[in-house]
Amino acid sequence: MLPIDAAAHASRWRGRHPLEKALLGLGLTGCAVALPAWPGAPLVAVATLGVLLGPAGVGRRQLWRAFRIPLGFCVTGALPLLVAVGGPAGVVSLAPDGPRHAGELLLRTSAASLGVLLFAFTTPVSDVLPRLLRAGVPAPVVDVALVMYRIGFLLLDAVAQVHAAQAARLGHTGRAALWRSLAGLAATAFVRAFDRAARLQVGLAGRGYDGTLRVLVPEAALSWRFLAASAALLTAVVGATLVLEGLRP
Repeated sequence: MLPIDAAAHASRWRGRHPLEKALLGLGLTGCAVALPAWPGAPLVAVATLGVLLGPAGVGRRQLWRAFRIPLGFCVTGALPLLVAVGGPAGVVSLAPDGPRHAGELLLRTSAASLGVLLFAFTTPVSDVLPRLLRAGVPAPVVDVALVMYRIGFLLLDAVAQVHAAQAARLGHTGRAALWRSLAGLAATAFVRAFDRAARLQVGLAGRGYDGTLRVLVPEAALSWRFLAASAALLTAVVGATLVLEGLRP
C-alpha cells in the first residue's frame, strides 16, 4: 500500500462522509485556481496547510513526501514561461514579464496541489468509488476502477519483491546488469499482470459475477457543522483575498 493510501485509511477524518472532505479540499483547489495568484494562492496554501497539519492530523514528513512530487511538476511547468522562443530578441530570450507569469503559475499550481492532497490524505479511494454509483456513474466504470485499484497494489508488491530478488543476486552491480534487471522486471510485471487478470476473471465467474461488484460501504452521515465550518473557511479565504487585492496600489 502506498504511504498516502495508508495515511488516508488511518486519518482522523476517515469516518467523515467523502462529500464533506471533497467540498473542503476541492473548494480550496478551486479558490487557488479562480482567485488572483497574489495574494489568493498563498492564502489558500496557508489555510490548507493549517487544516492538513491541524485538524486532519497529517504528519509533516508524510505531507512533504507526497507534496514534493507535484511540486516538481509545478516548477517544471513554470520554467518555460521564463523564456521566449523566436522574435526580434533572438532564437531564445527572456520573456517579457516571464518571472511574474512563472511565479503566478507556480503559486496557483502548488496551492491547488495542496487542496487535492487534503482530499487524498483523508479519503481512501475505496470509500469514494462505490459511492459514485449514487452520483450516476455507470456501474461498469466503477467496477473497472475498483478492480484496477486493488490489483495495482498487488502488482506494486510483486515489482518490489522481484526488485529485491534481483538486488540480492547482484543484478544492480553495473550499468549493463541494471538494464538487464530492468528489462526482466518489466517482463515479469507484464506476465504477472495477465496472470492476475486471468485468475480474477476465473474467481469472479466462480462467484456468480453478474456485471456488478457489490461491496460494503461504510455508513457516514453528513455533518452540517463540518460543512458550515468549511464554507466559513472558504468564505474567509475569498474575503481576505479580495480585501488585500483592493489594498494593492
